[in-house]
Amino acid sequence: MPSPLLTRDRSFYRTLLRLALPLALQNLITFAVTFADHLMVGTLGDAALSGVYMGGQVQTLLQLFSGGIEGAMLILSAQYWGKKDTLSIRRLTSIALHFSLVVSLTLGAVCVLFPEPVLRLFTSDADVIREGTVYLRIVSLSYGFFCVTQVLTAAMRSVENARIGMINAALSLLFNLILNRVLIFGRLGFPALGVKGAALATLISRILECLIMVFYVFRKDQRLMVRPRDLLISDRVLRRDFLRYGLPIVAGQVIWSINMMGNAMIMGRFDQYVIAALSIANTLNTLAFVAINGMSAAVGIITGKTIGAGKTALMKEYAVTVQILFFAVGLCTGALIYFLKEPFVSLYGAIAPESAKATLELCTVLSVTSVGSCYQAACLAGLVKSGGDISFVFRNDTVFVLLVVLPSAILAAHLQAPHWVVFACLKCDQILKCFVALVKINRFNWMKNLTRENGT
Repeated sequence: MPSPLLTRDRSFYRTLLRLALPLALQNLITFAVTFADHLMVGTLGDAALSGVYMGGQVQTLLQLFSGGIEGAMLILSAQYWGKKDTLSIRRLTSIALHFSLVVSLTLGAVCVLFPEPVLRLFTSDADVIREGTVYLRIVSLSYGFFCVTQVLTAAMRSVENARIGMINAALSLLFNLILNRVLIFGRLGFPALGVKGAALATLISRILECLIMVFYVFRKDQRLMVRPRDLLISDRVLRRDFLRYGLPIVAGQVIWSINMMGNAMIMGRFDQYVIAALSIANTLNTLAFVAINGMSAAVGIITGKTIGAGKTALMKEYAVTVQILFFAVGLCTGALIYFLKEPFVSLYGAIAPESAKATLELCTVLSVTSVGSCYQAACLAGLVKSGGDISFVFRNDTVFVLLVVLPSAILAAHLQAPHWVVFACLKCDQILKCFVALVKINRFNWMKNLTRENGT
């Protein structure tokens, strides 16, 4: 009897929902922090909004590097969790934390000392650079705290504890909203600090969420049982595995960082109205993908655990189900972006009419490319990468970013194409990679057990 298109294993759906819901809510809460910043800073005008957006590009760069390190840890840890080997997971957490701190502290130091030259990489608009410099110099002090939080949250996810990340993100949102209102506009006797206040609110919130996560992992968690001394131990064999399987992930994130920087640099050459539109459009895009990113991360955990436990036949069944589910979700997401774009833009009442018009055009592009983003993100990240074929995703991203996305966008900009055409070039890989993912997934040659016996 042929296998059903949708798996009949109810535990798959239960686990997917159990993991995806808190991950999606965590993503939503994290998004809400950024969204609140955008709405509040947006009342200060287009230059302030664009400055915060460009200053935030460095945070995006850090998230990509940190995400690569955490991704390497999570893929290996999820497979070890399938074998219930928590000792190896603790050692992998220590290794990831060491690498992550090196990256975050180095990048933070550069941004504190040279904020203006960093921002000039993204835009030449003097007003945007002025506002962005104020924001970046302060918010870069939060990078180390952010990375510690992310690594410890990933460690909890690898053992199927996604709730603490959601709770911590909710507390961070509460802190951020209160501090934003107090510091941006001047409340409770504090002066109105504008963009500087938004940066200080972010910094304080990052410190508090880091302290909460450290307390929980060391004092409350009963699954992984990490102790401070564990973070001082580095296993040479596991470090070699981490580098072997992690370098393609980190390299893939570097490629994606180049892509993001290229996006910002190419679009940053337009006027501040387009930059403000890009900020708003990307905010809507992030909101639309909150649930999808949570579901994709949940698929990755299920994939790693299933392959680590040696259940490859069951994994094939899951893979077919994932493709159908995420293609359907992509169609719904594209429709939502298209029909909600005008109400969403209306929330930004202070932006110029030129920015509003440009935002609607960019959102129309996103309504098309989001269909591909949903499908290929779940397939390439949730299945292929988490399934053990890490280098394939790196090679695929490299080819598309360096040979398709950036060259086409640069050519379009050189030919003075409209901003939405350039933006479409920057997003074209989201559709094109679907065809690669379709072939790769259904060959089922990506399932690889990366674990060692007892971590040795």
